[in-house]
Amino acid sequence: MNDNVIIKVEGLKKHYNGGAVKALDGVDCSIKRGEVVVIIGPSGSGKSTFLRSLNLLELPTDGKILFNDVDITDPKVNINLHRQKMGMVFQHFNLFPHMTVLKNMTIAPTKLLKKSKEDAEKRAMELLKRVGLDHRANSYPSQLSGGQKQRVAIVRALCMEPEVMLFDEPTSALDPEMVGEVLDVMKELAKEGMTMAVVTHEMGFAREVADRIIFMSDGVIVEEGTPDEIFGNPKNDRTKEFLRCVL
Repeated sequence: MNDNVIIKVEGLKKHYNGGAVKALDGVDCSIKRGEVVVIIGPSGSGKSTFLRSLNLLELPTDGKILFNDVDITDPKVNINLHRQKMGMVFQHFNLFPHMTVLKNMTIAPTKLLKKSKEDAEKRAMELLKRVGLDHRANSYPSQLSGGQKQRVAIVRALCMEPEVMLFDEPTSALDPEMVGEVLDVMKELAKEGMTMAVVTHEMGFAREVADRIIFMSDGVIVEEGTPDEIFGNPKNDRTKEFLRCVL
């Protein structure tokens, strides 16, 4: 494998109802270290299924996923060890409601990475400061806006020092005026060289931040290329049709 490739997907399939529904129908792709890959496409095209397969939140029906040269679809592999290296941010924030922001951020590093409470809290506070929320460390999730919760969810994932960040439509549940504050955090991460795979409807973000855009439809990758290629000169009719509807 190319030294620079961190995730390689080969022949990925996800079928439901005995093959009647093909959510993914043979996806091949690779993601390089430090690359920002944005996945776009109509609803039901398989984007989220694909993203969630990358850390086996969706178990593939067939195919291989290599992460750092290890086939994580092999049942003998300890998937939890690999999941620790992949931060995941969902549409809904999945914060523990009964814990403060700081506790939400330090529980996994202390339990899984065996960090001391002091080290975990120091790192959490640094990250909170970066996203402008250090003053909310002792707040509970119910006291935060949607945009604040999502920023906490992102830095909570970063507390685990992941090698890759996976974002599944991280702004789609937010009020429009809060979308920008979350995208700004993601742009900063991209600038710092974080490897990212992002499923989003935010075409402006895709155009500005992506190194590569993947367009999916009907469970397959229809077309991929740079933002200029996909937005400026799409080759496939399905891509053209989709972009006509969303731009």
